[in-house]
Formats: sequence, structure tokens, C-alpha cells
Amino acid sequence: MTIRPQSGHRVDGLVKVTGRARYAGDVAAEGVVFGCFATSDIPAGKVTSVDTTDAEAEPGVVRIWTHENVPRLPKLTHAAAGESLLPLQTDRVTFEGQGIALVLAETLEAAEEAARRVRATYEVEPAQTDFRMALDQRVVIDDWAPLSTSVGDFAAGLGRAQVKVDQSYRTADRHHHAIEPAAVLAIWDGREMLVHDSTQWGYGVRAALAQVLGLPPTQIRVVSEYVGGGFGAKGSVWPYEVYAAVAARELGRPVKIVLSRSQSFTAHGYQPATDQRVILGATEDGCLTAVRHESINPTAILDDHIEHGTLGTRSMYQCPAIETQEHVVRVHRGSPTFMRTPHEGPGMVGLEIAMDELAYALHLDPLELRRRNYAEHDPTNGKPFSSNALRECYDIGAERFGWARRTHPPKSMRDGNDWVGWGMGNALMGTFRFGASARTTLTRDGRVRIETGSQEIGTGTRTTLPLVAAEILGIPADRITVSLGDTNLPEAGGTFGSSTTIGVGSAVREAATQLRHRLNQLAAEPGLQPHEYGEVLALRGLDQLAAEGGWAPSKESGNFAMFAFGAVFAEVRVDALLRVPRVTRLVGAYSVGRVIDPIGARAQITGGMIWGIGQALMESSTMDHALGRYVSKNLTGGLVPVSADVPDLEVHFADEFDPHASPLGARGVGEIGPVGVAPAIANAVFHATGIRIREVPIRVEHLMGEG
Repeated sequence: MTIRPQSGHRVDGLVKVTGRARYAGDVAAEGVVFGCFATSDIPAGKVTSVDTTDAEAEPGVVRIWTHENVPRLPKLTHAAAGESLLPLQTDRVTFEGQGIALVLAETLEAAEEAARRVRATYEVEPAQTDFRMALDQRVVIDDWAPLSTSVGDFAAGLGRAQVKVDQSYRTADRHHHAIEPAAVLAIWDGREMLVHDSTQWGYGVRAALAQVLGLPPTQIRVVSEYVGGGFGAKGSVWPYEVYAAVAARELGRPVKIVLSRSQSFTAHGYQPATDQRVILGATEDGCLTAVRHESINPTAILDDHIEHGTLGTRSMYQCPAIETQEHVVRVHRGSPTFMRTPHEGPGMVGLEIAMDELAYALHLDPLELRRRNYAEHDPTNGKPFSSNALRECYDIGAERFGWARRTHPPKSMRDGNDWVGWGMGNALMGTFRFGASARTTLTRDGRVRIETGSQEIGTGTRTTLPLVAAEILGIPADRITVSLGDTNLPEAGGTFGSSTTIGVGSAVREAATQLRHRLNQLAAEPGLQPHEYGEVLALRGLDQLAAEGGWAPSKESGNFAMFAFGAVFAEVRVDALLRVPRVTRLVGAYSVGRVIDPIGARAQITGGMIWGIGQALMESSTMDHALGRYVSKNLTGGLVPVSADVPDLEVHFADEFDPHASPLGARGVGEIGPVGVAPAIANAVFHATGIRIREVPIRVEHLMGEG
């Protein structure tokens, strides 16, 4: 079931391609002061002195803060915090790139030059940046999800298994690098703080700044008109945002901080690498008897971030005995954070390659193995799924890909000098739902304005929300406009976790329903038609009519397990001499509930597929562990997919309505796109070459063996 777009374009497309969309870094303010951090060039130790003499001589420098003279701030404890202990508040250094001084100057150039002139001396301490060299120092940390789960008797289940797989798998560190670097402009007028921020969660920024500044949230306004990508890096509150606000209040002048590409490696989080061990046991006919999945990731010395790599394993396959365990290793790096498809994205790499290995051990088609272990309900908590059309996804994806023509043995498909491999992998992503509120306003000319504090991070919110309201009000979507990104608007949650359409969309649906109800009350006759809305307002002497609506998940919906599902099919060609893997086809079929905007949903999935190609074959943030720093703090030293790397992409959706996830029948679509792509590619590489690769990204040197 879909709401068909009434126009074939993105509502915000024109303003973006013509440069009229205003981002945080574009906002100007009279008398603005620019901020730039001088950063530590060691990963661990103590700052013994900071010499700012040369920096202060740079023309235009207004002030330089170090740990010796910076205003003292409380520890940031709000859930929005990316790091709890702010830099400059102590002389301790826990990662290379940590701020050790903040330069405030009249121009950006002066701030950057003065920051380069700051000289610090250190008492250097031993540093550990390679978590794989310190796995014996793993620790367990309390977090928002259980760090260990156990269902059934794993040992007994493994004992009953006739075929077993026990292997280790790895994913790499990766960084977010949105087109728009993180930027913030803070303006203090003596009573209220106005913050223009490139953020995925304006209300989170407001709450965190209120805590640090000791102000009531009502005295802080956060505006984020457009966000040029976030992918999780802008979902939390980081030190540059805090210090911009603090400096604005201290100086009595607007303060702007825009991160450089280099600073984007350390000034906000990254996706941590994982080491995973997966143990599978199955009967000869391919039914799982035991599953165990352990995942370990690095975290910061002072903060905790757990990349829950086992979340997908807990719910993906039917099995009587499932154990999962999470650990972290503390290292001298900045704090990791959420990155598009956190948890399931890295975790499903290990599980889905292991399932492919099990299929070959059983001499069974990989798709058939997954069919035989389809879960009718969540195998860990026993809850029924709110909706699950994964079987339909198998049928759609296999038919569109031509999976039936696949020959099973590795290296059995060849085209000229290319080995051809076909692989597949399951996708699963948890459904996040946050309460939201919205306002709809009708004017006499028959136009409607939607207002909500949600953010537009490039996912098409300004296109999707009018489609929701149009269905209720019966007017064309192109007569509906949307105001977003302002904490003066009705409150909405953060734009992450594929939650916006569910939460904000449901709130808009309710607001539109209330607006139509009020219009019917004002009408002289029952059966009011959309073309009569303006006449009713005129008859009642009203220029406009507004109604508010809200939505939050019901307690009853907690009785269901909610996930987006998918099946990804990949074709890879590997030159038999050069051993360079190329993805030549990807087909994905998805179970995401009701699809509100098919064009936008497909764009989200295809973008995610490209993201998955990067995870599989290219993306890795390499660190020099001798120096404790990332090797290339720019975009020239890292590989990402370009147009030549992107093959034909096919996206299909199951016809589905999920009545438990939201009133719209929708679940989430933004996050699931990358999930399952990397293991599908890895499995296709094995089918092509006979070489089993258990880590991503897959490099040419991995394929130099005989196969």
C-alpha cells in the first residue's frame, strides 16, 4: 500500500541545487567571532604547558582559552552528549586530536592560523590505540540494551548439531563525512541563546546546552533549516557546539565554529571496528540447533559506546538456543558514536557470512538455508513480529535476480577472464519510534502549512509529510508546505533510527485529522469537500484555521517485536589475473511496512546499497598505531564508491501494512539500505573465487591465494 506522489520531484530539490537552501555555516551575524581548536598531537598524557604567545600575536585574535583559563563547566550528562567530559576542562589528553586550546578571532583565517601557532608541551604516557592488541582488557559496560542474552541451552544445542561453523569476522573503523561539515553559530542577546546548528536533534542540543549553561530550555532556541547529511555524527552534542554557546555568552558576541575535514576525524564520533565470533550448529537438513555470537568493539578511555553487533542475531533466525555477548576495549581514541545502520550494520556481516559458510558445509543453497530457518516470531523474547514479509522478499528478490540459475560450486560461473559470483545476505534493522507533535494550518486560499520541530537531513521529510497530510485532507500535496528545524515549533524527536516518518508522520496525520474535524464542525452542511475549505473560513470570518496533533507509541505496541527486513542479492566479477572485485548487480527486496513515498524510499535504499558497497570493498579509517593518529585526515586518503563502482541497483518493496508500528502502517526505511549488502558481496566473492574472506573491506591482497 503506497501513497503515490502527486509530483515527480523532491520538494526541496530546487532550492538545494540552486544554492538557496541555507545551512548552519551559511548563516551570517554582525560582529561574529570565529572559533578554531588547537588540538593535541599525542594520544595519551598530560598537558604540562601551553604557550599562546605566538598565537596571540596573530592580528584579529580576540581570546584564547586553555585548560588554565577556560570557564569551568559541569560534566555533560544528558543523553544527547557525544562526550561527557569536555576538553579544556582538564589537563589530561586521552586521544590525538583532542582540543587543548580554543582560539577566538575576528576572521576564520586568523583563528586557524593562531590555532596552528599554539605550542604545547606534554608529559607523554603510554597509549593503546589498537583494540585488537588489547582484547584481554575487554570490559562489560551497562548500556541501553542487554549486553548478554541467552535463550535455551546452547551447549546442548551445539551438541545435537551435525554440522558446525565456528569462525571470527571483522569490520573496520569508519568515519562520517557529510557533504556539509559540522557547523554551529551561537548568538547571545543577554537573556536568550539562539543557536544555528547543523544537527539531527535540535531539542537534544537545546537540552544539553541548558544543562551546561544553567539556563532553562525556554531561553535557548535551536534552528537547523537544512542539514547536509549527518549519518549519526550530528545526532549527538559535541564539544564544538557547547563551546560556541559558552564563548558567545562570555564574549557577548556571536561565535561560529565550522569543523575542517581533518577535525571531522576527531571532533565527533566514528563507527568503531568490531571483532566477532560466530558459532552455528545445525542438523543435516539445515535447521539451526545453536547460535552464539560475540562482538567486541573499541571505546574511548572516558566514555562508553557499544556497537551492539549481536542485535540482529538475537532476532533473525528461528533457533532453540541463542547466546549473545557484547564487550568493549578502552583505547586512546575519541568516543565512537552511531553511524548509519549502527549495530545491525556491522553485526550482520559476521552472521550472514557465517550462514553462507554453513550453507556450503551442508551442501545447501544459501537462500534455502535461510528459508528453512525463517523466524515466525522473535526467537529471543518470544514476541510476535508486528509484521514480517521476509518470505515475500525472498521470492521477489530471487525472481528479479534470477537466483534459480545460480550454480552452487565456487568458481563454477565464468565469463571470459572474469570469475562470476552470486551471493546473498539477509537484512534486519530495529524499528525506533519516538513521540512527536505537529501543527497544521489552513489559509483561505486553500493552502496548508505543516509545522514541526523535526530536522531535514537529506532524507526527503519536506516531501513525505505533505503526502501524509494530503491523504487526510484530500488536497494536492503541492498545496502543502512544511516548516522544520526550529525548537520554537512543536516538539519532535531526533532524525535518526529511521524514526521520522513513523513519529513525525503520525503526528502530522493526527494534526491533519483534527484540522479536518474542526473544518467539518465549522461547515454549515455535512460532507464538506476539500474545495470548500476556503469558503468555510471566509464564511466564519477566519483568515486561517490551525489544529495540533501528537503521537507516541502505545504500551500495547510493546507486545510486538518490530524490525525492517530485507534480502539482498549481489553479483560480483573478479578478474582472474588482477583479482580486483567489482560489484556488477545488486537486487534488494524489503519489508518495511507501508511505503509512503516510493520514490524517496527507493532513493534511501539505493543510497544505502552504495554505502554497503563502500563497507564491503573500500571504506576503512586506517590508524598509525605508533603515532596514535589516523593516517589520512582528509578525503584524499580514503576510498569511497564513485559512479564507476555503482552497478545496476534494483529495489523492491513487499506490499505491507504494519498496524502496530504506527497509524501510517509504516516502519523505517532510511537505515536498512546498507544492511546485508557487505556480506552478500563477500559471499559472492567466495562463490566467484573459492576464497573465503571474513573481514571487510575486502582488499585485492585477500584474493591473491589459489582459491
